[in-house]
Amino acid sequence: MSSVVITGTQWGDEGKGKIVDYLASQADTVVRYQGGSNAGHTVVVNGEEFKLRLLPSGIIHEGAECVIANGVVFDPQTFLEEIDSMSQRGIDVSRIKISNRAHVVMPYHRIMDGAFENRLGDRKIGTTKRGIGPCYADKMDRIGIRVCDLIDPEEFRSKLKVNLEFKNEILTKIYGESPLDFDKILAEYESYAERIRPFVTDTISLLNREIAENRKILFEGAQATMLDIDYGTYPYVTASHPVSGGVGVGAGVAPRKIDRVVGVVKAYCTRVGEGPFPTEQLNEIGDRIREAGHEFGTVTGRPRRTGWLDACVVKYAGQLSGIDYMAVTRLDILDSFDEIKMCVGYKLNGKILDEIPASLKILAKVEPVYETFEGWKSDISGIRKYDDLPLNAKKYLERMSEVTGISLGIISVGANRDQTIVVAENIF
Repeated sequence: MSSVVITGTQWGDEGKGKIVDYLASQADTVVRYQGGSNAGHTVVVNGEEFKLRLLPSGIIHEGAECVIANGVVFDPQTFLEEIDSMSQRGIDVSRIKISNRAHVVMPYHRIMDGAFENRLGDRKIGTTKRGIGPCYADKMDRIGIRVCDLIDPEEFRSKLKVNLEFKNEILTKIYGESPLDFDKILAEYESYAERIRPFVTDTISLLNREIAENRKILFEGAQATMLDIDYGTYPYVTASHPVSGGVGVGAGVAPRKIDRVVGVVKAYCTRVGEGPFPTEQLNEIGDRIREAGHEFGTVTGRPRRTGWLDACVVKYAGQLSGIDYMAVTRLDILDSFDEIKMCVGYKLNGKILDEIPASLKILAKVEPVYETFEGWKSDISGIRKYDDLPLNAKKYLERMSEVTGISLGIISVGANRDQTIVVAENIF
């Protein structure tokens, strides 16, 4: 048995897609266990770029079975657009399995997402407005429509009728939106149901059977620790659990069946949306990081907020997810910097904190304690062995490992699949 979880340690956009794609060459099955089409993963293979939103990043690897598990909120329109795009590029999509228990994103979810954001005004969350939060809310309210309902014409018609009557009242009376048409949505989603039916299965049974057969399973998280609904900078978070514990409920696999956890760490920090960001650089440094790293959202195109690496956040992620190895990405983006900073602690009212404050009011007031490193001032994109990295790059990485208490596992020095340095050979 060998099951590995990939999770983000910061605010997302760490480059998880590349790490999943790289490790997928050793995996039999790649599983998305939470999130929805609000997750943007970019994978570059032989200079060709693939932008994924709902599909597991393992789809780019031939032979890997790809599972969209029950913890994902499933947007059939996005799914079909993605598989059509993949098919046109010669990718075999018959390997995809969709959980019959996954909840379905409906048109009213997207409209309510946008309307609620607009209503919040200055207190907006900064969502992608793709209906993810409202779909998860319906799941908890026990009025959600699941994939098994969608592919059952009678059940879908019945549930849609009840839901739409209720949702139209909210849309018209609270948000001042136009009511949605039942027949139009019914026809649209019935057409989706026919196309997705061959992909639908009981993924819980499938995954547990594969684990029992000693197949190698790679679990792929979307978003990241600081966007977790419980552990992130609430309320500026996503509506699910990106931490490794999310695999248990998001894929129906018991925690004892997980062997290793890899935490993806961008060599600096970014975030999209609102909320405190202690190491944010609202200056020339921040602009330079953004331009060098092309830090714009995969899904939204929004400029990302940028800053120095916050090792306190990575250490916190390690505690929450039991991270065995770090996969450090985008180290090459720092190649041209004369000096590089790393936050190794938080100070509040002159005292060092030993925790990530739950209160955003307090988190917004903390003073980052920085250590400064001399830059390596050389192109590392062609390096493939850890020992060949510049001394200053190794000092930066080794201090990162020391502060966070997490071993180095993988170092990415470029967007392409082959621009990867493997430090730990025993991840799978």
